[in-house]
Amino acid sequence: MSSSVTRAAGSEPQRPADRAEADPGTATETAASEGTAPGPRKGAWAVRAVLAALAGVLLYVSFPPRPLWWLAPFALALLAGCLRGRRARAGFGLGALFGLGYLLPLLVWTSEGVGPVPWLALVALEALLIGLAGLGIALVSRLPAWPLWAAAVWVADEALRARAPFGGFAWGKLAFGQADGVLVPLAALGGTPLLSFAVALCGFGLYELARTVRHHPGRSTAALAALAVAAPVGVALAARPLVSDAAEDGTAVAAVIQGNVPRAGFDFNAQRRQVLDNHANRTVQLAQDVKAGRAPKPDFVVWPENSSDIDPYTQPDAYAVIDNAVKAIGVPVAIGSVLAPETGPLRNTMILWDPVKGPTDTYDKRKIQPFGERIPMRSFVRLFSSDVDRVRRDFGPGKEPGVFDMAGTGVGMVTCYEAAFDDAVRSTVEAGAQVIAVPSNNATFGRTEMTYQQLAMDRIRAVEHSRTVLVPVTSGVSAVIRPDGSVVSQTKMFTADALVAEIPLRSTQTPATRFGPLPEYALLLLAAGGLGAVLLRRIRARRRAGSAS
Repeated sequence: MSSSVTRAAGSEPQRPADRAEADPGTATETAASEGTAPGPRKGAWAVRAVLAALAGVLLYVSFPPRPLWWLAPFALALLAGCLRGRRARAGFGLGALFGLGYLLPLLVWTSEGVGPVPWLALVALEALLIGLAGLGIALVSRLPAWPLWAAAVWVADEALRARAPFGGFAWGKLAFGQADGVLVPLAALGGTPLLSFAVALCGFGLYELARTVRHHPGRSTAALAALAVAAPVGVALAARPLVSDAAEDGTAVAAVIQGNVPRAGFDFNAQRRQVLDNHANRTVQLAQDVKAGRAPKPDFVVWPENSSDIDPYTQPDAYAVIDNAVKAIGVPVAIGSVLAPETGPLRNTMILWDPVKGPTDTYDKRKIQPFGERIPMRSFVRLFSSDVDRVRRDFGPGKEPGVFDMAGTGVGMVTCYEAAFDDAVRSTVEAGAQVIAVPSNNATFGRTEMTYQQLAMDRIRAVEHSRTVLVPVTSGVSAVIRPDGSVVSQTKMFTADALVAEIPLRSTQTPATRFGPLPEYALLLLAAGGLGAVLLRRIRARRRAGSAS
């Protein structure tokens, strides 16, 4: 690398004393490789540990329902201050503490109705995975232009968490906290990986800018650090034309139904017939409002996930209730149901119900929530919580994306938990969805922040694929989201309601849809390149040390 680039990255030659003053962690690491590392300064680890945990809390505060998206880069900047120049094992520990500070409050809703054990177990596992990000960031922080490598490492960690273990848990991506942020157009350009990368790069760039201004006041050094902050914003502004809600294939009038539930928590469907009746009655009421001129007639209607936990294929009374409601509104309706075949796993299914033909098509949820809809290692997990037996029979995954032809509109089904996974949403759009529906059931989690976190996630998906997103939820918050991510209408929690809106139909694929996983793969290669450079440096250092001896 040329000397000008090295100086610009903030690593121009310094006297040993200056290096120690500018970055004591780097000096310690260098000394460690020479076998002369001093012991850690008294209290330094405790201070960094507290700051790392506080950085995690700050990142949590940036997430919905609070409109504080701009805090996310500052949280990452604070984390960078804890990690830069640290040893690998220290980076792992500090990263894990950051993960605990972030995820303990973010995922507290997972304890609703089942106590703290599942919540703490999930957070502990995810925090350990974030610890791997801390380890990687600490390693690459010694490289020139390190914010670039570090942001790529963060995305690599998000990719890991979205895939493993047990199929992954994608909740809590940096991208999902940015629905109101200036960087959100990047979702249409490169999906959630690019948006997360941009947030992380801004955060690490902020820290590097502050550090270089303090210790290396040269203009070129500060300018390069500032570029790490300015470049993502500039690219996002340039990508704004990708964010459009113009109708390409005309418009349609869509309705989402929120029937409400008799009770919250895991026993929300203890009165399953009541839940079904609530949604059927609210649909009949909408039909009456249309007839009276109080509401426009919809072209199609979408019910939430679990709106009928009674299998209408085997229970004639459930069939009759649904069929009566669909005939009353007189348009196709997507019904969320649980199908119970005689053998094999249960199916979390959306049923396309025609007012004349009855049920005509189905979509089986593909991403099945571990420890929620299926219980891996059931006998082992039961040792820690008997609540696993609430799920008496596991659900099985579907295999194909579901796009319903609803009065001539291609409506893609992405059931609840699936909205967190890039491939589940993208494959639905690739299969021809002009509109995305995310039927969900949040009644399990009461009045927690979960529903707002999921709504923000759905808004990111709207921008990412330039599609209207319909969000019918059993108990709230249901919403209609335009392709530009704006919420045009939403319901209150635990209130029966119906939202009717004219929505644009779009078929153009954004770059994010066309590129698919390629931006993520490119960032994974970037992360691997940074970690590979660190490994190469260590190999060379050991060879030099061997030659000198």
